[in-house]
Amino acid sequence: MQANTQMEPQQNRLTNCWPIMLGLLILYVPTYIGLANTLWQAPENGHGPIILIAALWLISQRWKVLAHSPSTGAVLAASLLLAFGLLLYVLGRSQDIIMFEVGSQIPVLFACVWLLSGSRAVKALWFPILFLIFLVPLPGFVIDSLTFPLKQMVSSVVDNILYAAGYPIGRSGVMLTVGHYQLLVADACSGLNSMYSLSAMGLLYVYLRERRGWLVDGLLLASILPIAFVANIIRVIALVLITYYFGDEAGQGFMHDFAAIAEFMIAMLALFATDYLLGLIIISKIRRHAHR
Repeated sequence: MQANTQMEPQQNRLTNCWPIMLGLLILYVPTYIGLANTLWQAPENGHGPIILIAALWLISQRWKVLAHSPSTGAVLAASLLLAFGLLLYVLGRSQDIIMFEVGSQIPVLFACVWLLSGSRAVKALWFPILFLIFLVPLPGFVIDSLTFPLKQMVSSVVDNILYAAGYPIGRSGVMLTVGHYQLLVADACSGLNSMYSLSAMGLLYVYLRERRGWLVDGLLLASILPIAFVANIIRVIALVLITYYFGDEAGQGFMHDFAAIAEFMIAMLALFATDYLLGLIIISKIRRHAHR
């Protein structure tokens, strides 16, 4: 009898999930359809579907916590959070502010989990829900303020490296001249998009892998942006050399798109290698100190 009594609230709580899930679907399915037809069509936002699938998978892995967590919590605080999220959604949807519309799902999801299953479930699902922040498009003024300085840095570093290697290259702002060709370091070559997507994948990797201590994890997270920047430098150098040796059509055709894929693969491999080296160096030092 006692076991049945314990199961009933859990089953009731899972049953109560479905109206909430239906409400969330009514709110956000149109949002994601809009993203799929607009922003996600652009290469710089191609990571969006991957982020969504990863977040849904993480939530599904912890779904049972909604049933096994007591539904006690700060109802007033959770209700206020829900009201704030819904207000963001209404503003974003009605005023066509996509940042508000997409971002509203984070407080709405936190509030629903909090009201349904309490703070324990919130602690279990904090990362999958917060991970959705990478679906929120960056504001235009943030993109503009970061893109041009990054393009300046990229063009300067590429110019210096290739000049030191003996190539006939010159630079004027973000315009590179190599041989008979002029190449503009465009916004897509600034590296901002790769930094954003690699930050998401790096955080996911650190979250999923075995914990190695705050020092290793912190250093690995701190290495994400430098790794993304270096990978982008390698990509731009490769495109400049392809153009120099094979012509402008080669540099702007298939190889241009392939270079973006190669850049991400290089960055992820570098992240794995950094993780391995950090673990090798720091953990070995900790073990040596422990034996003393």
